[in-house]
Amino acid sequence: MHPLHFRPILKRMRWGGRRLGTLLGKPLGEGSDYAESWEIADCGPDQTTVVGGVYQGWTLRQLVETHGTAILGLQSTADHFPLLIKFLDAHDRLSVQVHPNDDQARRLGRGPRGKTEAWLVLFAEPHARLYTGLKRGVDRAAFVGGVDRNRIEECLHSYHVHPGDCVMVPAGTVHAIGEGIVLAEIQQSSDLTFRIDDWGRLGADGKPRMLHRDEALECIDFDRGPVDPIKPQRHEEDEHQVENLVACPYFEMRRHVLTSSWRLPDDERFRILMPLAGHAEVHHEAWRQTLGLGDTLLIPACLERVTVAPASPEGSRASASTIVLEVFVR
Repeated sequence: MHPLHFRPILKRMRWGGRRLGTLLGKPLGEGSDYAESWEIADCGPDQTTVVGGVYQGWTLRQLVETHGTAILGLQSTADHFPLLIKFLDAHDRLSVQVHPNDDQARRLGRGPRGKTEAWLVLFAEPHARLYTGLKRGVDRAAFVGGVDRNRIEECLHSYHVHPGDCVMVPAGTVHAIGEGIVLAEIQQSSDLTFRIDDWGRLGADGKPRMLHRDEALECIDFDRGPVDPIKPQRHEEDEHQVENLVACPYFEMRRHVLTSSWRLPDDERFRILMPLAGHAEVHHEAWRQTLGLGDTLLIPACLERVTVAPASPEGSRASASTIVLEVFVR
């Protein structure tokens, strides 16, 4: 077993753009509607495949089915890879939507899993906004009234967003991503979304896109109120700075600022590494790879003595520090 790099699945949608290519180096074709890059996916028919090494061409589902303990470690009783890792380019504003929790998804007959997610902003145009949660005092009746009068934005909590901001979006949170934002999305392995409002827009066929207002109203947590970006909890670990971003039942996220080598814990947990600034060299025994912004690497749980260090690609100057996002399941 070795660290695993996957071929991303590119999704084209009306709100996408071209920054998955220009900012993150994804291999885009013609067109200006590239919305999502699914980096690590075991989500029904959407399966990322391994690039390089002895498992070249294997799907993530094949790896979990045949090498579950090696890949998942403490999570080896799962029948699927528990996370879906994406990059999103919101060239246009996304619809207002909500995701169910696990119980709601099952009750509504929409599968075994809901969708709790978190966003880490990589790029934001000036005045770009995120919409997460409802304004204080907006209850079910006020929200329905806003939707019926096409004034839903008056119900939504929103704020200007900046690169580096991290937002936790638990299931049941009404949300929308504003235009001019590129972000990494960490979530449960589910693509279940209930669309509430689409800002009055029409689809590619000239007709309004399907809405799911009845299902959405069953899932919205009207007690949650506004949801703001997370305030990172900083501490020192192995002589480098660590920021604890998210700790929820489904995943944890930490941001590492590296000026020297960092050894990953040998604790039988898989880890996902995503460089956010600079370049990182990941080393395990005879395997070595340099990663940059736009790369995503899965470290199987069975691997020990894996190290991550700042690096400079051939012909370039080293940056002052390397920033890496670490994702794992507790």
